[in-house]
Amino acid sequence: MRDIDYGHIRIKLKDIMEKQNVSINRLACRAEMQRTQLKAYMNEDIQRIDLCVLARICYVLECELDELITYERP
Repeated sequence: MRDIDYGHIRIKLKDIMEKQNVSINRLACRAEMQRTQLKAYMNEDIQRIDLCVLARICYVLECELDELITYERP
C-alpha cells in the first residue's frame, strides 16, 4: 500500500485567541473546558475533532467554523 498525502485540517484557535487577546484561562472558563483540552486544540494535536467542543469555542469567540478550521491541500 502506498502512502498518499491527502492534505490536513488546520485548527486556527491559537491565531484567533491572539487576535482577540483571549487567554487560555478565560476561554477554558467561558467554554467550560479543561485547559489541557484547549491546549491540544491550540497545538493542533487532535486526532478526532469533537463537534460540541467546536461549537462552544465558536460561540465564546464569536467566530464561524470556517474561521476556526481549514483544509489545506497537499
